[in-house]
Amino acid sequence: MNSIELSIDQGIARIFLNRPETLNAFTREMATRLLEALERCANEDVRVVIISGRGRGFCSGQDLAEVKELGIAMMETQLSDYYNPIVQAINYLKKPVIAAVNGVAAGAGANIALNCDIVVASESASFVQAFSKIGLIPDSGGTYVLPRLIGMQKAKAIMFTGEKISAKDAEAWGMIYKTVAADSFESEVEKLAQQLREMPTKALGLIKQALAGSVRNDLESQLELEDRLQQEAANSEDFKEGVAAFLEGRKPEFKGK
Repeated sequence: MNSIELSIDQGIARIFLNRPETLNAFTREMATRLLEALERCANEDVRVVIISGRGRGFCSGQDLAEVKELGIAMMETQLSDYYNPIVQAINYLKKPVIAAVNGVAAGAGANIALNCDIVVASESASFVQAFSKIGLIPDSGGTYVLPRLIGMQKAKAIMFTGEKISAKDAEAWGMIYKTVAADSFESEVEKLAQQLREMPTKALGLIKQALAGSVRNDLESQLELEDRLQQEAANSEDFKEGVAAFLEGRKPEFKGK
């Protein structure tokens, strides 16, 4: 059984973490396969990416059985060689990435989900910064993204205590975009993916780039970045189509170019 399933159909890439017997806990092999899948999404004719998990969980984080098997020395390269490249691939991908969190997202699994552009969670899902419970610090970009989503106080409390956060609370705190009833979860994720697939993909990628820059830029630098990216967007085929469709009173047919 493949630890990562990837299918690409009509511009939508669907990636499933597929170790349901461990709540999709990460091994090095699985992390390598996920990175390969994300790299394919960058090169293929993909307009939007969905990442989800098979079975009852999204991802329970690092498989501790592998740590026991390989020894503590594996931690010397675990982040630099495996998790960090995944986080970078998600953030640098020039198209929207949806995390469809179907169950528990813990440890690295939670932070990989939170690094996606839009997080939709089933009402049965939960988020756990489980690192402190085994004597580690949050990784996979968690210490970067979580304080920016919910503020430093809540981020510290969650990371110190390892408290399980329900999908409902995660939505209320601004940690995720939306919580969906379990019986309509898959259809709502599909509806969102279809909507994003029909939008101007190049412009969405530039929006993603602009927002990433806003984290580190002052106002003047951000205005300069907006100027540069807006010029790039204005030279796209989709901008020409968008203007033509508006003037002709019709729905645009974007190609993602």
